[in-house]
Amino acid sequence: MIQTPHKAQPAAARLRVLIVDRTVDRSHALREALEREGYVALAPPPGRFDLLRCVRELEPDVVIIDMDSPDRDMLEDSRRIFQEQPKPIVMFVDESDSDSIRAAVDAGVASYVVKGASAERVRPVLEVAIARFRAFQELKSELAQAKSSLADRKLIERAKGILMERRGCSEDDAYRTLRQMAMSRNQRLVEVARNVIDLAALI
Repeated sequence: MIQTPHKAQPAAARLRVLIVDRTVDRSHALREALEREGYVALAPPPGRFDLLRCVRELEPDVVIIDMDSPDRDMLEDSRRIFQEQPKPIVMFVDESDSDSIRAAVDAGVASYVVKGASAERVRPVLEVAIARFRAFQELKSELAQAKSSLADRKLIERAKGILMERRGCSEDDAYRTLRQMAMSRNQRLVEVARNVIDLAALI
């Protein structure tokens, strides 16, 4: 989890950054730039590796992918991280085009920077990526809550309809019955509604 730093420490303090770069010299330069800014620089194991597994094991706060141009495998790895281990992903590339940019955004890349990484731009780029990631996660959470709330309301409405039909009562009476059942059983209203629907299916 990305932690909010204390005021007395650098803004980047304790943030763990995984550097994914096949070019040794470029990776080393990026590592030095990150460490000067107070980040903890992490590196994947040498040779071929599973990026998603690496993210799971090292638990970075941010992932930086630095490469000449984005390829299909790296974009797919980014998509897997975005879906299964959500992290802010920054991609520095030397060459790009509009299709590559769209593919990177679709893969969950928070910041896409052309013309490679430089010591001067590392910190602001990471801060923007983290801010975008947090905003997206908040929006995603709000959307999930809204969908859950809508689904709950549909179940409650369906349960009320069953009670109204079976007991010949009004909508208000059906709702009060559901509430009383929820209170007596110490359950959420939607749980009682689901039980009513399940029971009605059996009778």
